[in-house]
Amino acid sequence: MSRERFVFDASALLAAGSGNQLASTLIHQANLKPEWSLYVPLCALVQAEWDRKGIAEHFAALPGVAFLELDLPAALTTSKSPPETWSESHVVHAATPGPLSPVSPDGGTVVTTRPEHYPGLRTLDIRP
Repeated sequence: MSRERFVFDASALLAAGSGNQLASTLIHQANLKPEWSLYVPLCALVQAEWDRKGIAEHFAALPGVAFLELDLPAALTTSKSPPETWSESHVVHAATPGPLSPVSPDGGTVVTTRPEHYPGLRTLDIRP
C-alpha cells in the first residue's frame, strides 16, 4: 500500500475554505483512507488566517489534519527566506524529501493554486 502525503499551502487552505471541489475531496479522502495523510504547516495556516479571518479555526476543527510546527530545522530554513515568502518556505521545508522532512523522507505533494512557487517539488494544482 503506497502512502500519499499532501502538504497544503495557504492558497490551498483558502481554496478549500471557498469550496474548491478538489481540495474538499482531498480533505474528505484523507479521513477515509488511512494511507493518505494531510499536513498543514502552521506558517501556511497563519498566512491563510491573515488573508481570511476564521479559516484557522475551521481547519483546526477538522479531523485527520496534522499541523506541522515551526520547529528548529523549519525555523532555520524559513529564516533564510524573504518575509513575503516565509509561509511558502515552511511548506517547502515540509514537502522536500530528506531526513529533516517532518512529513516523510520521501517528502510530500504540495497542494496549491500556485505551483510555480514550488519548483522542483511534486505539486497538485487545484485551480479550477
